[in-house]
Amino acid sequence: MPLHWKLVIDCTDPHRQAAFWGAALDYTVEDHSTLITRLLGAGAITSEDLTELDGRPAWRTLAAVRHPEDPYDPASDTGLGRRVLFQAVPETRRGKNRLHLDVHPGPGERAATVTRLGALGATALRDVKEPGGEWTVMQDPEGNEFCVH
Repeated sequence: MPLHWKLVIDCTDPHRQAAFWGAALDYTVEDHSTLITRLLGAGAITSEDLTELDGRPAWRTLAAVRHPEDPYDPASDTGLGRRVLFQAVPETRRGKNRLHLDVHPGPGERAATVTRLGALGATALRDVKEPGGEWTVMQDPEGNEFCVH
């Protein structure tokens, strides 16, 4: 039986990363405020675990985005399919990514996508042309590299 998985990305600001990647991929930024309110009421968590985002409680150290067409748990707004979770860690990124995302906007759309992602906070690093294809290497707002094909 195949395993269910999600991609977890270490970062310093999970909510900024979720906002960027949600917009970049056209994914839904998860809203865990209903779950958080329920857990607060039960005494299972404290305000120290939380921050405020757009007037709602949110996890201090976690944020996530999910594919808008995939199933999710309506009680927690947690995605049950394609999902990226951002978790705060104390250290910053060092060195080259060992894992990165490739985004594929479609034929003839790379330049427009690079421009759109730049407006969202990404930085274009270089264009690559190899026998296997062409792409643009970019960095997200925290410096994590990804490629636009």
